[in-house]
Order: sequence, then C-alpha cells, then structure tokens
Amino acid sequence: MRLKRFNPNNIRVRQGGTGRGFPGGGGGKVGCGSLVVVVIAALVFGVDPGQMLGTLDNAQQSAPSGQQQQTGVSTTEICEQNAYSLEACNALDSLNQTWQPEFARAGIAFQDPLLEFYQGGTRSGCGAASSGSGPFYCPADQGIYIDTSFYDTLARQLGAGGDFTRYYVMAHEYGHHIQNLTGLAGQVRSAQSQNPGSANQLQVRMELQADCYAGVWAGKNRNLIEPGDMEEGLRAASAIGDDTLQQRAGQRANPESFTHGSSAQRMDALRSGMESANDAVCDAYFQTR
Repeated sequence: MRLKRFNPNNIRVRQGGTGRGFPGGGGGKVGCGSLVVVVIAALVFGVDPGQMLGTLDNAQQSAPSGQQQQTGVSTTEICEQNAYSLEACNALDSLNQTWQPEFARAGIAFQDPLLEFYQGGTRSGCGAASSGSGPFYCPADQGIYIDTSFYDTLARQLGAGGDFTRYYVMAHEYGHHIQNLTGLAGQVRSAQSQNPGSANQLQVRMELQADCYAGVWAGKNRNLIEPGDMEEGLRAASAIGDDTLQQRAGQRANPESFTHGSSAQRMDALRSGMESANDAVCDAYFQTR
C-alpha cells in the first residue's frame, strides 16, 4: 500500500517504556481491544494465557497512563526510530484523515488516538502490559500501544508478513478507537458485566467489527492499494483466527473459548469492509440476529 509520508501535525505519538518488566507494577493484565492477545502469546512466548487474560471492565479504571514522551524528542524522531514505526505513523495519519470526515458527517465528536511505541513492557490507562500482549487499544486513555517487534513475530511464527499486514494491525486497533468514540465499547463492557456468559461472544463481535473497520479504511483508500495487498491481508486474518491459533498450539479448536473469531470469520470481516468501503456494513455485527 503506497501511503503518503506522515505529517507530524496530523498525529499524536509518544515514546513509551522499555525493558521486560511492567513499569509501575501490576499483574500484566490489559482490559483492552487487541488484534490477537491470549492464544498467540501462549503459542509464541510460552506464557500462561490465564495470567494475561484481562477483562474489559479494567478499562474503566483510572490507572496511570504510559510514560510521558521524552523531553526534546520530536514526533518525527519517534516515528523514524525504525522502519516499522515509520509505517505505523504513516498509517495513523491516513487513518485520521480517513475517519475524521466520517465522524463529522455523522455528527459525532472526533478525537484522534495517541500512538505509543514501547519495548518489552509498558503501563497504559488500562493497566500493565508486555510485548506478549501484542498491539492493543486502551479506551481509558484512547491510546494504541505497539511494540514493533510483534511484526517480526507475525512474520516468523505465523507467516503473516508484509507491509499491508502491518497496516492491518494498525487499522484494526484504530477500529477499537472508533468503537470507543461511538460509545459501542462502553455498551459492550456493560453488557459483558451484566451477563458474563455472553462476554466471549460479544468480544468476538467487537473484534470482527474492528477487522471490518480496518477493511473499510483500506477500501476507502483503494487507489493506494498495490497488487497482492488484499491477499496479504486475508492471509494475515486467517493466520490469527482463534481456531488456527489453537490448532497451532496443539489444541482442539473450541468455539466457546473464542475471543477474536475464527479464521473464516476474520477473513470475511476484513473482506467485507474492503469490498464495500462503507462503515455501515460493519454495523451488522451488532444488529439483532
């Protein structure tokens, strides 16, 4: 995808923590939206999924936010620290420019998210997290958190490499930001709290809708898509489906434990958004069925 170089005035970024610990303590739980968290962490990093699985209720807490941007470090310096961070900043600028007009047309207040790059571990408004958590969005501070080494993990362990795959990651997390701004995320957290038995099912819908929004962004920028991008995105969506990850970990696919959706569902969500380029298509994930 041929994205334009970011304009420093159009994005908000921050350099976060470094190291393998959890700054400020905490149990390493994150109550936030993510591309893929628990199963890939167990598969790639050998951790206990039960120790990483947070609840969305945590996102309503007022935990300290991530470390402040380093004094004298400019947006450009942060974005240019490596090739992956540059791609992420280019994507963030494009996402802001794509979605802000949509919010204006809908009469909904828009706020661009903060993008934090960290290494090893960090502390967000949703609590502490490690690189094993994967990229995530925290509704409490409207932040997208990325340890860019995750992209190497996707490529090496899951065969999901390429620039469009990395853009898909950013666009998915941005999809959770959209859900937060529209109030859907809060409604889902409330429903999960009132009916814990439906928590996983509701979370799957949240994740699939975020995939759909990622596709819509790509579809609205179809003129920038290069040959093979769509196939690359669908391959990535398939690689991170709950059923595929469970099977790679030597487990039997268990739909009741899914939190992000099957490979087929994630591919369908991304494809629907890309082909329609219409965010209304993504509303289907929360319509009465």
